[in-house]
Amino acid sequence: MPYRAILWDNDGVLVDTERWYFQSTREVLATVGIDLTEALYFEHFLASSGGVWHLAAARGIGETKIEALRQRRNERYRTYLEQQPLVILGVREVLEALRPHFKMGIVTSSRRDHFETIHRRTGLLGFFDFALTLEDYDRSKPEPDPYLAGIARTGCTPAECLAIEDAPRGLAAARAAGIDCWVIPTDLGRMADFSGAARILRNVQELPTLLR
Repeated sequence: MPYRAILWDNDGVLVDTERWYFQSTREVLATVGIDLTEALYFEHFLASSGGVWHLAAARGIGETKIEALRQRRNERYRTYLEQQPLVILGVREVLEALRPHFKMGIVTSSRRDHFETIHRRTGLLGFFDFALTLEDYDRSKPEPDPYLAGIARTGCTPAECLAIEDAPRGLAAARAAGIDCWVIPTDLGRMADFSGAARILRNVQELPTLLR
C-alpha cells in the first residue's frame, strides 16, 4: 500500500537544533563540574528520554539547584534558537516537492514554546497540516503516543503513514505505533543501531525520488 501521509520529526530532521540543545546543556552542566560528552548526550537524550539531570543529583546537587540549572539551559537554548540558522539544507525544497502529494504533520517531543521559537523564523509550518508537541500527548518518545496521535490526525491507517526520524527513540516510537520509519542519522546519532528502520538515508534530499 503506498504512503498517503508523512509524519516528520522536527529536531535533527527539519531543523538543525540538536547540536544547540546539546551545547546549551553541556555549558550549564560544566558550571557544576559535569562534562557532558556526545556519548552521554546520545545515551540519555537520543537513545532514551531520560535526560541528564540525574548526573547532577548523583553529585549531591539538590532539586532546587537542578531546576535553576534547567531554566538556565532553556534560556541558553532559546538564545541559540533565536540567533542561529536552523533549517537543514534541502528541507524547504523537499517539502515543496512532497506537499502536493501527501498529508504531512510534525510529531516532536519538543516543548511547544521551544517549537514556536524555532519556527518563528523558518517559514516551514505552511507545508504541514498539523504539528504535535510534548503537550499534545501523554507519554513522549520512545513510547508510541506521539505517533498514535499523529496517525489519528491524518485520518489514514498506520500502513499508509511514514515517519521520518533521526534518533533511536523516535524510531522506537514509530515502530511501536505500527508505522514504517525512515531514518536520516545526524552526526550525534550516527553511532546508533537503526536496524529497525525501513530505510536509512544519507540526507533529506533523497526523499522525493524514493517516494515517487
